[in-house]
Amino acid sequence: MEYNSIAVGRAALQLAITESRQKEQELRKELQEKGIRSVAVDFGGQFVQSIPKIIEHAVVAAQRQKVVADNHIGEGAVIGATQEALEQLKRKAIGLNVGGKIGIARYREHISVAIYVGVGILHLNEIAVAIAHRSLPAREDEAGQKSLIE
Repeated sequence: MEYNSIAVGRAALQLAITESRQKEQELRKELQEKGIRSVAVDFGGQFVQSIPKIIEHAVVAAQRQKVVADNHIGEGAVIGATQEALEQLKRKAIGLNVGGKIGIARYREHISVAIYVGVGILHLNEIAVAIAHRSLPAREDEAGQKSLIE
């Protein structure tokens, strides 16, 4: 079966909203059986100061779990999608504390980053969701090598 950007985005969002590490691992296994590589990572802190760490955590997790290659192509796709998703959250989260989970899913050239987050002070939390998509070569680890040969 082929999966488009909408299906990949849905997978990333499902990961971001998992309630426990066990459910996250079960979902990742189901996705892997469909050929969708995925990873999730938790984060928290003051929103503006946390942005660099959120992006770093997303990139490191995606590279460690082989969702993207450990090169500038994979890194750039994750950074771009994560920044776009964070941009969608800024209006609600700026100046406040946040805590949540990032879900990243990839099928061939489609990669999506979804962020599910609680925003607020103490027990007065608002909930926000953001999602973004990027395209990259289906095998970005070979893309640079092909261009050097050609």
